[in-house]
Amino acid sequence: MTATRARDDTSNPFRLAEILAPLSLVTDLGMGLPDEQAMRSCLVATGLARAMGLDEETVHEIYYATLLEHLGCTATAVEEARHAGGDHLAARPLYSHTDFVRVPEILGLLRQIGAGRGPIERGRFIVGAVAGFRWGPPVQAAVCEVASRLAARLEMPVAVQEALGQMFERWDGKGEPRHLRGEAIALPARVANVASRAAALCAIGGGAAAAEGVRASRGGWLDPAIADCFLDHAADLLWAEDDTDALTATLEAEPEPWRTVPRQGLDVMARAFGDMSDLLSPHTLGHSSGVAELAEGAADTLGLSMAECVTLRRAALLHDLGRLGVPAGIWEKAGALGAAEWERVRLHAYYTERILARSPLLVAEAGIAGMHHERIDGSGYHRGSFAREQPLASRILAAADAYQAMREQRAHRPALDAERAADELSHEARAGRLDAEAVAAVLRADGVERPIDRRELPAGLSEREVEVLRLVAAGCSNREIADRLVISRRTAEHHVQHVYAKIGLSTRAGATLFALEHGLVPGHI
Repeated sequence: MTATRARDDTSNPFRLAEILAPLSLVTDLGMGLPDEQAMRSCLVATGLARAMGLDEETVHEIYYATLLEHLGCTATAVEEARHAGGDHLAARPLYSHTDFVRVPEILGLLRQIGAGRGPIERGRFIVGAVAGFRWGPPVQAAVCEVASRLAARLEMPVAVQEALGQMFERWDGKGEPRHLRGEAIALPARVANVASRAAALCAIGGGAAAAEGVRASRGGWLDPAIADCFLDHAADLLWAEDDTDALTATLEAEPEPWRTVPRQGLDVMARAFGDMSDLLSPHTLGHSSGVAELAEGAADTLGLSMAECVTLRRAALLHDLGRLGVPAGIWEKAGALGAAEWERVRLHAYYTERILARSPLLVAEAGIAGMHHERIDGSGYHRGSFAREQPLASRILAAADAYQAMREQRAHRPALDAERAADELSHEARAGRLDAEAVAAVLRADGVERPIDRRELPAGLSEREVEVLRLVAAGCSNREIADRLVISRRTAEHHVQHVYAKIGLSTRAGATLFALEHGLVPGHI
């Protein structure tokens, strides 16, 4: 595929919080939490930090660490779904506020798991929850690794990156992934843990529940001094939970001077969040960046202005954020979707548009991204709009998304080769569902994938190690890697160990993100 060189004006920096506060809604969606939960946790954390008398630089670190606390939420969604009857989003809200060292809270979790479902399905949820005591630590390690790495790509301060890598640590040393104890845990992480627990419990049972939960976990999960400070100021800190618009309050709470980023930083953030959404499934790795490259190339051939090309590129990178609101088990289902499952899938374009529209800086992208599944004959979703209601940029994105998806393997079908995918896309145009001009432009923008030049391989990886990395990213076990590459399992294990050692990471999710960052994931694996 070929990319144009459209770039926008970099002389006008923007305020970072005006992007990241609205985009924190993506992590709420991916955690199955109420809208604005990350922002409400951020408000509590920022107020708590000031009540502790911390300097504004440290408050700034706490502000962003709490706002981005769940940045790694897609790292292990598929694995969690396998233990939760396919619906990881149903279980996550319960796990997020449970103190797993306190027996009463564990029993409370088991009582709530699968509530409202049939006995067989509920039994699966409970079995998955119990199994979670074994598979939880590697999940937490992967989430931390991905969150920390994404924060680095967003050019967050080192202290924020460090805190995001420690969000599952506990004051008593019984946390993950490093079993850090006491003040060895970064201060922003300790404050965020108190604030997030309080905000989550407040959303469920009000201020009394928040105070009770923080009090019960002080000295165990939570730093006792920070917990005590919260308890001393709980009434003031939680008042904002009920009476203040969360987005407005979050922007007002950011310490000055506000953190700003050059205008070109929008692309960096869009690509990072696009990769985050693609991590939801091994079948979508590299999808967003592939769609963006196709769409931008097509837009250039159709004569769109530089500004329009830039907006379309960002919309393409962000178009699938709404996928996080659909259980991973649905995306990974090998058979046909049921009516209820299909309705959930149809909502993902709406979620994308709703989230992006909360930021004044992404309103144009929101309108385009929200239409990526519309069809010019009105048969698409979520609006069911017709051609006259769809700008050319949206029609290009719809064609690029469809073509890129055809070229990728899915749980229910294999990938199509370029010729077959082109035939299918052209058929959609002839049938009046996709814009013929947009389809032709997307196909012109597609090219033959070039092999990676060994001299350009990152981290000293060999070509064989890149093959191994791709299979790791696709979710293959060591045995499956051995079978695919026709090597012994022991050799495959050695390759995997060498790959992890060279890239300096330790989890599949982290390795997958590394592969995405360096363009090592092809259109389909």
